[in-house]
Amino acid sequence: MSDEFKDKQLRRSRNDRVVAGVCAGLAEYFGIDVYIVRLVFAALAILGGTGILLYLVAWLILPEAGESASIAEGFINKNKS
Repeated sequence: MSDEFKDKQLRRSRNDRVVAGVCAGLAEYFGIDVYIVRLVFAALAILGGTGILLYLVAWLILPEAGESASIAEGFINKNKS
């Protein structure tokens, strides 16, 4: 694994969020402009709807910055108890 990504964790951002912080989190992780990520998601959404599905999946599986578990993990752990 490259040293650049070794200490980074992919998380939804609490800053610069529009909906859930997915695009901002991806942009922070990969070190690119958030508008590029948003444009890719928008293009994928317009060209078949894949962007919407990917965004929703990322929303569920990526934990928010400062949190230890994602929405999906929280739901699974809640139902185990």
